[in-house]
Amino acid sequence: MANTPSKVSGDRDLVVNRAARHEYEIVDRFEAGLALLGSEVKSLRGGRGNLKEAFVRLDGREAFLVGCHISPYPWANRENHDPTRQRKLLLNRSELLKLKRGTAEKGMTVVPLRLYLKGSKIKLEIALARGRKSHDKRQAIKERDAQREMSRDRE
Repeated sequence: MANTPSKVSGDRDLVVNRAARHEYEIVDRFEAGLALLGSEVKSLRGGRGNLKEAFVRLDGREAFLVGCHISPYPWANRENHDPTRQRKLLLNRSELLKLKRGTAEKGMTVVPLRLYLKGSKIKLEIALARGRKSHDKRQAIKERDAQREMSRDRE
């Protein structure tokens, strides 16, 4: 499902990339499935994942999540997974084309925002984003602080 602007009720966040919202200006959002192993699912459900240094790489007709760290599941024994292996994203062709066209523009990239449970499936919210300069980041912080002050004054 493309363009998922807000969190649907019933979804439970497993891992959130808070730095991405600070470092990038979000242009468009997409929901992608992930090809995961059983030990990865159990580890994510236990809250042991990290998206901080993760990014999305587009290769031909496929997209991969690279640099996402999912800790080994302690009870998986020899059937455990490699914590930093690249994982295939499950997107339809039109979504892949939108992402490719978007990244063709200068300064645009695809960043993972959050891993969450939707029913019994684990989904990844990715975004087409433009990098912010340091002065843009400062301006965003000022605007957020001003909004916070106005909401306090109303109460």
